[in-house]
Amino acid sequence: MEKGLMPGGPPEHTPDNSAVVQDAAASDGADVGGNATAGGPGRGDSGETFARSRREKPPAAARVTAVLAALLVLFALLLPNELTGLTPGAFARIPVEGIFGTAVLLTLRPRARRVAAVFAGAGLGVLTLLKLLDMGFYSVLDRPFDPMLDWILFDDAEAFLGDSVGRAGAIGAVVGVVVVVLALLVLMTLAVVRLSHLVVRHSAAAAPATLVLGTAWITCAALGVQVGGVPVASRSTATLVEDHVQQVRVGLEDEQAFAKEAEVDAFRDTPADRLLTRLRGKDVIFAFIESYGRSAVQDPDMASQVGAVLADGTNRLRAAGFSSQSAFLTSPTTGGGSWLAHSTFASGLWIENEERYRSVTSSDRMTLTGAFQHAGRWRTVGIMPGVTRAWPEGRLYGLDKIYDSRQLGYQGPKFSWAPVPDQYSLLAFERLEHGKPDREPLMASIILTSSHQPWAPIPRMIGWDKVGDGTVYHAIEKAGKNPEEVWKDATKVRTEYRHAIEYSLNSLISYMEKYGDDDTVLVFLGDHQPVPAVTRGDLGRDVPISIVARDPAVMDRISGWGWQDGLKPGPKAPVWRMDTFRDRFLTAYGPKPGPIPHPPTR
Repeated sequence: MEKGLMPGGPPEHTPDNSAVVQDAAASDGADVGGNATAGGPGRGDSGETFARSRREKPPAAARVTAVLAALLVLFALLLPNELTGLTPGAFARIPVEGIFGTAVLLTLRPRARRVAAVFAGAGLGVLTLLKLLDMGFYSVLDRPFDPMLDWILFDDAEAFLGDSVGRAGAIGAVVGVVVVVLALLVLMTLAVVRLSHLVVRHSAAAAPATLVLGTAWITCAALGVQVGGVPVASRSTATLVEDHVQQVRVGLEDEQAFAKEAEVDAFRDTPADRLLTRLRGKDVIFAFIESYGRSAVQDPDMASQVGAVLADGTNRLRAAGFSSQSAFLTSPTTGGGSWLAHSTFASGLWIENEERYRSVTSSDRMTLTGAFQHAGRWRTVGIMPGVTRAWPEGRLYGLDKIYDSRQLGYQGPKFSWAPVPDQYSLLAFERLEHGKPDREPLMASIILTSSHQPWAPIPRMIGWDKVGDGTVYHAIEKAGKNPEEVWKDATKVRTEYRHAIEYSLNSLISYMEKYGDDDTVLVFLGDHQPVPAVTRGDLGRDVPISIVARDPAVMDRISGWGWQDGLKPGPKAPVWRMDTFRDRFLTAYGPKPGPIPHPPTR
């Protein structure tokens, strides 16, 4: 037996033997320093070391994990943040972030490289989650996720799931999301660490390959090379980071800007006896129809059917002595976030995010509904079937009494998210407030929820004398459509959305026919457009708004607005921002805003 290969003895320091030790150490990502000792990992028998390495990690398995790691990282770097961007061309690109990351890893020392790989992997996992959140927000709210303000919406999402699929289903969904999040972060970190080892082990090939890919990226970027309309030179992940950093910066600046806007209120100092003088003695109803947007009246696939309901409603109300005029308001939100629209309409401020909403609901801003309370000539009430728990924000609206879903006396089933059918909500208002004898004039804020997604099952109109305590709706709900089946087909989703809007409109029109009188004034509008799964074309964020009254004097006060006759606004109807309505309405039905001017002094 040759010297240096005796069992238990230290290996001889020959160049060949040293290379074997270094290669074995490098393959494990370890630093090489000093001589290997007998019986340790660096035994001099290169054949035995190689054999043991094969037993511990078969080359085939190592290659598979390396390929999977590379695919996962490439997928994360090229993944778009909108569902519409999920095309084959999106993944046939060269990510500049991958090129830059590889170059950095090649230049770092071992310890720094390991730390950098772990942080890069975790960071890429977080960015992938951010892209997935953006996808969800774009598909529902038509905007990206706001990392500063949108965390509160997860509580609302969990509540929506609980209302739609039950508590057990909501808990299961939350657990599933947590598992996916943790798995993604761990796997992405492991993938980047694995690739960092490969890059260093094969640095002789990795360095020139990185140079070639970098040159190719620059060339493609300069020439504007595209595949399927998507640029080959990708920097989507870097752009995502830049956009969200900018989003955070703008959000911080917006807080100060909004505070200054909120300080301006033309009606803050208006005396109570000068508010709403032209509506004294009237019952004024402000009704929101959930997701009633411009698409409902202008989308070619549904405008004719919804238009027929509105045309028939105009004729029915005219026969009952009512006249009506309509236009559009631009909502601050779309697809969801009804509370942003409600607070914008009431406060006269543009409430487009959660920070603004929290600010205005904690302020003493006089709202449109609160003006009736301040005037002291009306009892102010809210019919809020969508409120299922404590609602401290309700103080903003100046309501003497709020009837939530627990106080309406409803004994029927929920229709997916909607806790109470619209026809029942309107009849409850009649029973609890409007129909009482010898009452004072009312101002009511009524939120109709039956047209809230998922639009299945949907209630149907029944005789007002058949509604009762709502138990009649059990059979109607049972005969309705399953939301899971509806949402498998985009055409069915749009059809059921239209049916839901038609039901809400018919409920309101029928109520005015039966219970409206000479002193009833109705203002009804949508809160926002439906989700992008329903909307098509560039119809923006506009929602229809209509005013209905019997008294010609009420309608004369808005004759200068240029609104169109009837319940359906046409394509050329006026469009106002929703935050401008408060001041226009208060001005139309009262003297000019501000304190009583002092008489001139001599």
